[in-house]
Amino acid sequence: MQKPIDKADIKSFDTPNEVRIFPKGKVELITVGGATIGRATFEPGWRWSTSVQPIVKTKSCEAPHFQYHISGTLMVVMDDGTKFECKAGDVSLLPIGHDAWVVGDEPAVVVDFQGMIDYAKGPTATL
Repeated sequence: MQKPIDKADIKSFDTPNEVRIFPKGKVELITVGGATIGRATFEPGWRWSTSVQPIVKTKSCEAPHFQYHISGTLMVVMDDGTKFECKAGDVSLLPIGHDAWVVGDEPAVVVDFQGMIDYAKGPTATL
């Protein structure tokens, strides 16, 4: 059973809690009602495998995404070869195991409700 919400909360991407910058992109994170939501901006020429993979050091993106596409176009290729083109107005649900890149000359902007909490963070050292 889901816990009922007991108080209102509002946040704005104008004042994010955290910003992560990587080649040709950034993620702005806000926490609202205990949930972390990310707005990602990917510039033309951004590709996960060249912009984020060197930071996280995984074969493919291991962040699951549930996202609303605000602008631009992203091509997504799952590890099994399945391809999706995501455009403004689309809602996409992507499991772990994919690459993605910006198509065209317009930045791709998405709001992700699930997969940005650890996105573009380097691996943590173990003791």
